[in-house]
Amino acid sequence: MKRSLLCLMALLIVSVGCSQVNMGSSSAKTTATGSAGGANVTNANANLEHCASPVGTLAVNEDHTANWYSYLNRYGIQSTVPVLRLLAQQSNCFVVVERGAGMGSVMRERELEQMGELRKSSNFGKGQMVSADYTVTPTLIFQADDTGGIGGAVGGLFGSVGTMVGSRIQTKSAQSMLSLVDNRSGVQVAVAEGSGSSMDVGGIMGLLGGSAGGGLGAYKKTPQGKVVVAAMTDAFNNLVVAVKNYRAQEATGPKGMGTGGKLQVN
Repeated sequence: MKRSLLCLMALLIVSVGCSQVNMGSSSAKTTATGSAGGANVTNANANLEHCASPVGTLAVNEDHTANWYSYLNRYGIQSTVPVLRLLAQQSNCFVVVERGAGMGSVMRERELEQMGELRKSSNFGKGQMVSADYTVTPTLIFQADDTGGIGGAVGGLFGSVGTMVGSRIQTKSAQSMLSLVDNRSGVQVAVAEGSGSSMDVGGIMGLLGGSAGGGLGAYKKTPQGKVVVAAMTDAFNNLVVAVKNYRAQEATGPKGMGTGGKLQVN
């Protein structure tokens, strides 16, 4: 008994010691992939919309008090800002400026210069920061799990076993809304919706055997975070389409927009 236990421990040690961590795993990627350096883009999503030149500078705003933030935290997602920044720069539709958490570091360098702590040639003087022409604000809506139709279909195909599996199938989906506001006028110039979904078919793995597991394993490992990113990527694509086809709305007031509407009050 002791010898068997020692052999098992040795086997575990060897297994752990020989384990390998892979960088750039395709199974861990989302719909927001690759990188961007200025106008140069590497390994971007082939389905991402693209602009011939930027339409302006962009700040990304996020309401950290929104209810959907607590939902993101359950799946290890702290913020959607980095996703939108990546998509915006890769699309070449906007030049992204810092207005989020990193703004503290930007201002800290200026404080250090004012305190005389930086080298004289550091040049963090006034008048160098780029203004944000537009601000994009994301909103996420999570839909409830839906097992009815899928469970019935599986039950019809596989009988009583299918009924058991169907009760364990969950369709996860998310909807994203992106609003784009002109910072000078405060007017919303574009808004777009996007969605993403996945299916948790973990119940099928154990009941239909190993042959099914090989083809459906990717669904079982898909985290809810990938659904969120997919929804935001879809919404951003739709936003870019709206921007590329933008046409300004007609002024409503007698002296321009905001000087009086057509819905008069007696």
